[in-house]
Amino acid sequence: MEIIVAATIILGFLLLLLFVTPRFIKPSQSNEASNSNTKNISKGPRRYTKAEVSLHNKRTDCWVIIKAKVYDVTSYVEEHPGGDAILTHAGDDSTEGFYGPQHGTRVFDIIEDFCIGELEQ
Repeated sequence: MEIIVAATIILGFLLLLLFVTPRFIKPSQSNEASNSNTKNISKGPRRYTKAEVSLHNKRTDCWVIIKAKVYDVTSYVEEHPGGDAILTHAGDDSTEGFYGPQHGTRVFDIIEDFCIGELEQ
């Protein structure tokens, strides 16, 4: 019986440490550890070639170019009010269609959420 009580106390103490210890680690300490293991990563926007963008031309993988910026709109394809019209220029330049009269001002507010980089010139 004494062994069970002792084991319960030890187990309780270990569980307490498991939940309390992470609170004492500062986020900057954990970030420093992960940053020291990563190599020198460019801080600028990711650049894509037109050939890279052209590979993403399906409903399930849809990227478009608008004014030399690259957007991954895959998650928006099913929500697009114009239906499959968004797929007309999938993997290609959609600037002309994007700035057409069919789009209201709301589209200009939401498009930046989908930006993944810039087109390499």
